[in-house]
Amino acid sequence: MRRNITAWYFVGLVTAAVAISYFDRQTLPVAVEAIQRNIPISNPQFASLQAAFLVMYALFYVVGGKLLDSVGTRVGFAIIMAWWSVACALQGLAHGLSVLLLARFLLGMGEGGAFPAATRVVAEWLPVRHRATGMGIINAGTAVGSVLAAPLIGLILWLGNWRDMFFIAGACGLLLTLWWTMSYRSPQQEGQELSPPIERKSAPAIPWLRLVRQKRVVGLVAAKFMSDAAWYFYLFWFPKYLYDARDFDMKHVSYFGWIPYAASGVGSFLGGWFSSRLLQSGHSLNFSRKLALGLSAALMPVVILVTHAPITVAIILFSIAFFGQQSWSGLIMTVSADVFPLGSVGSVAGLIGFGGAIGGAIFGIVAGQLLHHGTGYGAVFALAGSFHLIAFSIILLTAGELRAADTDFYNNKDTLVSL
Repeated sequence: MRRNITAWYFVGLVTAAVAISYFDRQTLPVAVEAIQRNIPISNPQFASLQAAFLVMYALFYVVGGKLLDSVGTRVGFAIIMAWWSVACALQGLAHGLSVLLLARFLLGMGEGGAFPAATRVVAEWLPVRHRATGMGIINAGTAVGSVLAAPLIGLILWLGNWRDMFFIAGACGLLLTLWWTMSYRSPQQEGQELSPPIERKSAPAIPWLRLVRQKRVVGLVAAKFMSDAAWYFYLFWFPKYLYDARDFDMKHVSYFGWIPYAASGVGSFLGGWFSSRLLQSGHSLNFSRKLALGLSAALMPVVILVTHAPITVAIILFSIAFFGQQSWSGLIMTVSADVFPLGSVGSVAGLIGFGGAIGGAIFGIVAGQLLHHGTGYGAVFALAGSFHLIAFSIILLTAGELRAADTDFYNNKDTLVSL
């Protein structure tokens, strides 16, 4: 009983950290209209600011994963949280595009380790039957941060100015870093067995160069590349779409902009709960994860209709897409905790996140250029709406049968990709 309480307490801490990280990354997109009064930002420059974040986010997803596997979850995540909190505050000192660009680089570096840390906590503390639920709860933290961003930023802008927003967000992150450092312990430190005990104790870490040759790893990275190309476009450009195409001001974004993000939180939880429920009902891990992933991907094309719908319907369509995306996201990260040894979970999660962030950076730049040169949002949403279906097809072709971590599986040469 004590073990269960401790496990879910740590899941809650990581959820809070993820919420803060998403609030931090949303500060600039939500407040861009206010910032532009002091620092002019064109569509290509806005895309470059997001690409700066995502490129470093991608690189440090991998570096953060290796850091966590090397120094452990407690110390590694404390370093990661402190870094991104200071970087967020730095944006408040910007008087030109160059400092904003530097701050977004540094923010991406720090936040890149968040989900590898979350995946390690899930792998360390939760049995297979609860992992999708745990990751779904953590992934719902992305929605909490994003939901709070619009109304809280609106309130801060009303009471003060946009610089205060960055300083307050950074201070919250540093406070949580202190709480995490004082609280977190591994199961061994708590005198408890890892779960499942034999499997997680005996399975060795897979050498990194061998990991990148795994067909399954390559497939998961490619799938995340496609799906997150769409997600990061929605995440960063949704407020700007409301400003540009729907003539919203900051007040209207504060009133209505949180709704799709709230739907994403529901999707995070329900996607994980649904997959866990299938598993507990006797279905295989393979069936439970793939069915939930496929249903999530099937929701995403609704975003293609956004530009043809009145604003109320458009918000509903965005909400459906955000629901499906975050259901998908939590599940695909859970797979790495399911099928890889604990010593490699951070590294695999890092590689998957790297693929997603690079996809987001590339498509963000493409979208910025398309919009700058007169292509409407309709064409861009048409592209983004197809990406998850492509990603699910990649998983079906490359992932093979999903089953719990097994050292013998990784000795099977059929799982390697010819280089």
